[in-house]
Parts: sequence; structure tokens; C-alpha cells
Amino acid sequence: MVNTRPTVVVLHDGDAPDEMARIAEHAELRYATGDELPDALPGTDALFVWAFRSQAIADAWPQADKLRWIHAASAGVDRLLFPQLRDSPVQLTNSRGVFDQPIAEYVLATVLTFAKDMHTTLRLQDAKQWKHRVTERIEGKTALVVGTGPIGRAIARQLTAAGLRVAGAGRTTRTGDPDFGDIHASDDLARIAGDFDYLVVAAPLTPQTHGLINAEVLSAMRPSARFINVGRGELVDQPALVTALQQQQLAGAALDVFDTEPLPQDSPLWEMPHVLVSPHMSGDTLGWTDELVDLFLTNLRAFTGGTDLRNVVDKQRGYVTA
Repeated sequence: MVNTRPTVVVLHDGDAPDEMARIAEHAELRYATGDELPDALPGTDALFVWAFRSQAIADAWPQADKLRWIHAASAGVDRLLFPQLRDSPVQLTNSRGVFDQPIAEYVLATVLTFAKDMHTTLRLQDAKQWKHRVTERIEGKTALVVGTGPIGRAIARQLTAAGLRVAGAGRTTRTGDPDFGDIHASDDLARIAGDFDYLVVAAPLTPQTHGLINAEVLSAMRPSARFINVGRGELVDQPALVTALQQQQLAGAALDVFDTEPLPQDSPLWEMPHVLVSPHMSGDTLGWTDELVDLFLTNLRAFTGGTDLRNVVDKQRGYVTA
């Protein structure tokens, strides 16, 4: 058991939210940017990685003389799994559960946007053009959700409730799943991608899933299909996606994540009329910072009390397995 008031460092990017003040009631609280982290880490018991895109932890790692626990304000922890942390006894937890339903709602919104051609409606409205069109129904359409963790399951339930027929893709093939029905092996994506109207990517980024959506998978999709990514940009071969869109191998894409963020101004994705670009915000809804701090405080109480933490990441696999 650690001291009743452990020392907690909050790694932020210069804009730590006000809700962090609640942590000070339960711990000795320090704030640090990436540049300040090496000086803040000595004597620290726990690190709250609010700036989850930061690469500063690996560089500051030699100063982590007492660190026992790292918590990420994100579901994905790929940027944290450098070798020294992976091989250490330091526990790593994530914010699984906070973003599931918001991301599922985002995915449904993009499906409806494509089906009802809302992106075109907004462009025509801006131009004050009256142009009648016929749109699509989503009932009976098919969707394959790549990633069968909590976010993927929330997406499957949301799309199923809206009338789509949903299957999943994960590490192994199985049937009778309560959310997906059939789950296909991710290794079979190139073979099965053409069976679906929507391909939704919500998998964690691991060495095994890096570049999972490649040119072969994209070329197998129907020309009428849409691609949606709410996982990580590096799950996709982005140049291959750009080429597929330019050559009309698929009908559109909704992208919330990219291999380089912010998306560079010269990216052709900005100009494509059937591509929706959002700045890594699909899970961020009103009240999300409160929920993140609530989860951290729940785990902080467990940490100080010597009981099991929630959302412990398997550092070899790169995600929560229990």
C-alpha cells in the first residue's frame, strides 16, 4: 500500500482542465508539460497522462524513481507502450468506457450523413442552390466493425438499433456473439470487405493492427461502400486510402483520426467532396472531462487502498483484456 496521499503528476499540453483540481483533495498534485516532466517525476507515485499524444514519458523515464501507476485519459495507449514501460512493473490503465457511446453516436451520425447526403445539402445551402436529390435508406444496409472491444460493441449496438445488419472483425472467427452475431478474423478482411456497405474501424493500434486496412482491403470494397475510421490513423494505409477515393474505388470516407495530426493543409482529403474530416473529436462530448476525472479518482482510491485498479492494460497486447 502506498501513502494515503500519493504524489500525482498530471502531464498536460499547457491547458489542464479545471476539473483536475478535484484530484488535489486526494493527492499531492503536480502539473507538468512535456518539457517539465523530467523535473516533476522524481518522487511521483502516479502519472495521469492527460496529454495522451505526448512522447515525453519515454525521455523522462529515468527520473521515474517511485512510479507505480500510469493512467491514460484515452482508450488507446499505443503512444505509451515504449519498451521500458512495457517491461517494467508499473501498472498502466486507460479510460475505457468513457468514450464508447459518444463514438458510437458519431459513427451513426456519419452513416446517416452519407445516406441522406447531408454533406452535399450543407454545401448547396452555403451556395444558395436548390437541388432536389434522392437519398438512401440505412435499414437493411450492412456494416463490418473492425475491433470487437467496448467501443466496437457500442457501435454495433447503435447501428443495429438503427436497422443495419452488423458483423465484427477481430483476432479470431466465432459465431453467436451477442452484439455482432458473426465475428470474422481480421486476417480475412480483404476477402470479406466486399460484402458490406460500411467498413468501420475501431480497433486498438498494436504492432499486429498497424496498417491493417491496406490497398488490398480497400480495393475489395464495393464502389458504393463508405469507410469510417474512429480508431487510430495508423491502422490505415492513408496514401492507399487517398488513392482509392481518388479512383472512386469506394464512395466516401468519414475520418476522425489520421496518421499525422493535425491533418496537413496540403492533404487532398480536405478537398474531397465525399470525405468527412473531423479533428480527433468523435468521443469528446459535453461533460467528458468530468467523466475522465471521475474514473481516475475511482482508480486513485483503489491505488491508495491497495485494491485492484479498473481498466488495467495488458502491456504486451496493448489493450485491456478483462
